[in-house]
Amino acid sequence: MRAATGLCLMAAALLSGCAQIGYLSQAVDGHLRLVWAARPVPELVADASLDERLRERLALSQRIRDFASRELALPDNASYRRYADLRRGAAVWNVVATPELSLRLKTWCYPVMGCAGYRGFFDRAEAEAYAQRLRDDEGLEVLVYGVPAYSTLGWSRLFGGDPLLNTFITYPEGELARMIFHELAHQVAYAPDDTEFNESFATTVERLGVLTWLAGPERAAAREQYLQGDERRRRFQTEAMAWRLKLESVYAGPLDEAAKRAAKAELQRQMRAAPPPGYEAWYARANNASLALLASYNQLSPAFEALFERQGRDWPTFYAEVRRLADLPKAQRRQQLLMNP
Repeated sequence: MRAATGLCLMAAALLSGCAQIGYLSQAVDGHLRLVWAARPVPELVADASLDERLRERLALSQRIRDFASRELALPDNASYRRYADLRRGAAVWNVVATPELSLRLKTWCYPVMGCAGYRGFFDRAEAEAYAQRLRDDEGLEVLVYGVPAYSTLGWSRLFGGDPLLNTFITYPEGELARMIFHELAHQVAYAPDDTEFNESFATTVERLGVLTWLAGPERAAAREQYLQGDERRRRFQTEAMAWRLKLESVYAGPLDEAAKRAAKAELQRQMRAAPPPGYEAWYARANNASLALLASYNQLSPAFEALFERQGRDWPTFYAEVRRLADLPKAQRRQQLLMNP
């Protein structure tokens, strides 16, 4: 599962007076190192010593970036106009956590961005150490996962915009487009304290946007590759969400805690017995945290797709309605998003 996060590390770090100093320090240092490592794409492409494969990928990224603003009405700014090689496999490592008998994500609160169901670290060892403390001190089920990109919600315009990264620049064409569209969508609309709303909205933009990008005979090969991968991904998501519903039913049911633990263990055994091809590693470590995270990216996507249709498939009109919903109280926002046309 791709997990591109709407993490606003820089804004939180600069403006918070109450979060832990150590966390803020790594956030500031990590983000500044990332933006300072970035160079303008035209400058890199003009460099005769640049690897030809990277040159081609950077050129493709700029065509996708132009398309994002021209055809999808995504922000036309400096984001994804520069490139940085971080010399590592992830931009940040996120920690997500849930109680033992619940699928509700633990949240952490930040200034400006509000509360979110993840906490990000630029150092994997720090993320793993923090996750272990959550297990030991709070008895939580925890997942640590690498994130190939994150959005600063537009704050990085002060530093040249969010950059392209080595962590995703080599993705297949359709996956690269999805990544850029997803992260730009976070700059369009953001609801503090509602990870599911934010990530499902961005997921919807990426899914609809990439199909538009891949339309046309000149992209037939890339479209076929994307559709095959997307079909596998959707089957996985459907199956995993079905297991999530079964666990949710156990947790919400009348059994005592001991019986719930036993029922949970049996469901997990069944779930891991026959994982879909390509997702063996995900199923091997699947827990409440990973299932809750998956839901946050996909649970509301059908509602957003329906909203897009109700807005006449017009991107600016759709975004305006999403921004209106984002400004509402959470319960009212959810009710209006899920209403029938």
